[in-house]
Amino acid sequence: MAVDPWVWLALVAFIGALLALDLLVFHRDAHEVTLREAAVFSALWVAVAVGFGGVLWAWQGGTAAGEYFAGYVVEKSLSVDNVFVFALVFSYFAVPAVLQYRVLFWGVVLAIVLRGAFIALGAALLASVGWIVYVFGAFLVLTGVRIARHAHQEIHPERNPVLRLLRRVVPLTDDYRGSRFLVREGGRRLATPLLAAFVMVATFDLVFAVDSIPAIFAITRDTFIVFAANAFALLGLRALFFLLAGTMRRIPSLNVGLGLILVFVGGKMIASDHYKVPIYVSLPVILGVLGAVALVAWLRGRRAPGGEAPA
Repeated sequence: MAVDPWVWLALVAFIGALLALDLLVFHRDAHEVTLREAAVFSALWVAVAVGFGGVLWAWQGGTAAGEYFAGYVVEKSLSVDNVFVFALVFSYFAVPAVLQYRVLFWGVVLAIVLRGAFIALGAALLASVGWIVYVFGAFLVLTGVRIARHAHQEIHPERNPVLRLLRRVVPLTDDYRGSRFLVREGGRRLATPLLAAFVMVATFDLVFAVDSIPAIFAITRDTFIVFAANAFALLGLRALFFLLAGTMRRIPSLNVGLGLILVFVGGKMIASDHYKVPIYVSLPVILGVLGAVALVAWLRGRRAPGGEAPA
């Protein structure tokens, strides 16, 4: 679908306004995010994303809206992996609970910018190099199999080359200095552990983008829809983190569900030159896999001692 430049500008301005509202109004003062607050904001961000899908439906029709919703669900599902890794990063750097939202906020801002660049690059490759679609598809299938076979990956922040480079360029302080990323002491500029945690969050999100961008391109080649689905999924990532960080390990078969979704969209991309799976098939398949994961979690929770299902 051809989108005028002013529509792109309107979307970017709307996303910027939402970020500003979140930072300057809802979370102006640093505080520990409660489970209830995370649930409320998760619902709010989902409502905003669904509302945009409704506008897209009225403007471009059901096919475009269906592609957007399918892409949004895929991106939202894959962001669950981000939650687990971010929790490990915060634990490694002992980030105080009151400062975690600030790190995630600026991480999301940078992620939206980087995803935009990745989307432009991916669209250019798909338009100019026809066979790249098979590379993307095969990569997604292999990634899906790897995720399905391993519940969680070992993450070692101290081995991250970007963090090593940061420590060489800017010395780190031993403790936190409020919500500041950089401080000046004794005539030297020093980085706080908060900046190190932000760098780790940003680099890991860049790695996750390698999976998520090809996955949504398997659903639609429309860059406007791809960017919108990514942006709205990322906007809700912070609230999702505080909602799920403490319960992810208690959700059985989550890795299998995410792996199956990646295998499905990868196979869809590989077959796209011969058969295009319609969106009214793709969206129910993705939702069905996620529903099956939720059902398994609920059933296992009922059989567990105490009969309490995972949150």
